[in-house]
Amino acid sequence: MTSSKNLPNILFICTDQQRGDSLNCTGAPWAVTPNLDKLAGEGALFHNCYVQNPVCSPSRASLFTGKYVANHGLHANGVPLPARHTLFTRLLADAGYDCGMIGKQHLSPCDSWQTEPRRDDGYRVFKWAHGPNHRALENDYHAWLRKTHPEIYSDIFPDKGGNESTAYSNKASTGTPIDHVKKEAHYSHWVTECAREFIAHPRAQSEPFCLVANFFDPHHSFGAPQEFRDLIDSDAIPEPWMREDELSNKPSEQTFYSKTSYAGVAPGFQDYTKEQIREIRAQYWAMIALVDYEVGRMLQTLEESGLAENTLVVFTSDHGEMLGNHQQLLKGPQLYDDLTHVPLIVRWPGWVEPAQSIDQLVQWIDLPATFLDAAGCAKAKGVQGESLIPLMRGENIQWRNWALSEYRDSGFTTDPQIMTTMLRHEQWKLIVWHGAPATGGQRNGELYDLSADPHELYNLFHDSNYAAVRQQLKLKLLDVMAETEDRAQPRVRQW
Repeated sequence: MTSSKNLPNILFICTDQQRGDSLNCTGAPWAVTPNLDKLAGEGALFHNCYVQNPVCSPSRASLFTGKYVANHGLHANGVPLPARHTLFTRLLADAGYDCGMIGKQHLSPCDSWQTEPRRDDGYRVFKWAHGPNHRALENDYHAWLRKTHPEIYSDIFPDKGGNESTAYSNKASTGTPIDHVKKEAHYSHWVTECAREFIAHPRAQSEPFCLVANFFDPHHSFGAPQEFRDLIDSDAIPEPWMREDELSNKPSEQTFYSKTSYAGVAPGFQDYTKEQIREIRAQYWAMIALVDYEVGRMLQTLEESGLAENTLVVFTSDHGEMLGNHQQLLKGPQLYDDLTHVPLIVRWPGWVEPAQSIDQLVQWIDLPATFLDAAGCAKAKGVQGESLIPLMRGENIQWRNWALSEYRDSGFTTDPQIMTTMLRHEQWKLIVWHGAPATGGQRNGELYDLSADPHELYNLFHDSNYAAVRQQLKLKLLDVMAETEDRAQPRVRQW
C-alpha cells in the first residue's frame, strides 16, 4: 500500500467491553467523548463492526490472528492460543516495525497470581497488566503504582498479596477501590503514560512503530474517578432496553443469565434495584469519559512529536456489555448487538478522507489485514479478514454482506453448557442456540429484523410469518460456515 520509505506508524487503541453505541458520535448524546468524536470526524467511522466472539480471549485471538474462532482454537477464556498461530505484530516486527504492547493481552490464561506467558509476539516493549486488581508479581501497573503513588498502593493492597478476589467483592458493583483512585494513579492513566513514553522513544526516520495500547475500562467492575462520574448526567441515560415478559419468547438460557451473570462473578440483573442499575450505567459512561480523556492525551503526544500525519490510528473494543438490556448484565453467550457490535474509528491522514461514515458490515478479523496492507506486507497465510483500506478510499469493490460471531461454551461450572452462532446478513440477524450433539441443551434460536427492531426486543424465530426468512438465513449460515473453514494449507501435488 505504501512505499518502504514512508511506512506509517500504527497506533492501535483497544478498550475492553465497550458497546458500539457508547460514544456521542455513535448514538449516545449523554456520553462525554469529545476526543473520540473528534477522531471520528478526522477519519472513518464504521457503524457496523462485529467481533467474532462476545468475550475477551477468543475475540482477541481473532484480532491477532485474523481468523475465526473455529480456526484459531482459543474458544473460551482460560484456553491458550495454540503456538502454531502467528500474530500480526510478529509479522510487522519482521517487516521492520518497532512493536510494543501496553495493558491487557489475554491470549493465554492468567488467573489470580498467574502472569500471562509471553509468546513469539514481536514486541520490543511488553508492559503487561491483565487488570488493575490482578495480583501477579509481574503486573507492570502495580509496579508503576508502587513507584509513583506508594501511599495509594499500600492503602489498597496492604498485604501485597492475596487473590484478586479480595479486591472484587462484587464484580458488577459500582467499582472497587482501585477503580476510584484519582486519575493520575489510575490504570487508564498508566496506559497513556506508557504510550507517551513509547511514542517518544528515539527511532530512525525509516523505522515505523506499532503500538497496541489496551485499556481495561470500561470492563466491570463499574467505577471511575469521581471527577469523571461528575461529568455524567444519570438522568439523561435511558433505562435499559426491555419489554414486559420479553424473555418468555427467547431461549431459556437468557432467563438463567438474568438471575446470575457470566461465570458466576456477580448476581444477575434481577438482584439489583432500579437505582443500582442506574448507577452502574452512569459509572459505565464515567469510565468511557476517562478513556476519552486518556486517548486525547495519547493523540496529543502524537501531535507534539510530529508523528500524527504519518500514523494510522485505530480505536475499537474487544466486545460489548449487556448493561441491563434484556434484563442481563456483563457478557456471555448472548449474541445481541450489545455484545457483538463494537466501535471502530480509523484515522490516517492523506490516505483516509475525514468525516467518513461507513455502513458496510465489517469484522474484527479485518483489522490485521488492514495493518499488514498499510505496512506494505502481503496478507499472511491463514488470515481470513480483508483490508478495510479499499472501503475507506471509496474504491469500487465487492464487500461481504454478512458477519459471523461464535460462542463456544464458557467452561465454567457455574454456567450451563452453551454454544451459539450468529449470522448478521443485511437487515437480519439469526442466532442459533445449538442442541445435541453440540450441547446437552435444546436447540433454539432468535431472529430479528434490525431495520424494524434495532434493540432486538421481538424474537421472530418461531413466528410462522417469517419461516421463509428463517430458512433462507439458516442456509446462508451453512454457506458462511463453509466459506470460513480454514483452507490455508496449500495443495502441493496433483494426488
